[in-house]
Amino acid sequence: MQSLILTTATRLLVALLLVFSVYALLRGHNLPGGGFIGGLIGATAFILYTIATSVREAQAALRVDPANVAMLGVGVAGLAGLASGFVNEPFLTGQWLFLFAEDGGKGLPLSTVLMFDIGVYMAVFGGILTLVFALEQEI
Repeated sequence: MQSLILTTATRLLVALLLVFSVYALLRGHNLPGGGFIGGLIGATAFILYTIATSVREAQAALRVDPANVAMLGVGVAGLAGLASGFVNEPFLTGQWLFLFAEDGGKGLPLSTVLMFDIGVYMAVFGGILTLVFALEQEI
């Protein structure tokens, strides 16, 4: 049974949850949050959408297999850890790159820490959705 109220409200809540998950991901290095909690919030958005509609519609909205997202996330996190080896540092040592830096000033900071958090986000997001979709298809 599909509820019109739940389906309508879900469309707004999914968008808000996905925006909030990216916010939690990006602020997680210096404040509470990060890839794990961001991935959980993002997966919650699609779980809510699955409850309101169906697994088939949620998979169509996601457009990619969540297991592939999880595997790609583990790869991205692993590459972030290996990046420190190129500058002769221990595994998972944070490395920083400042883009658009002019005359010794600080530019746009990019780090392997953010790359690792994005990998964790993708791994958690994909892993949780793979599990939930498999459980929902069994019911």
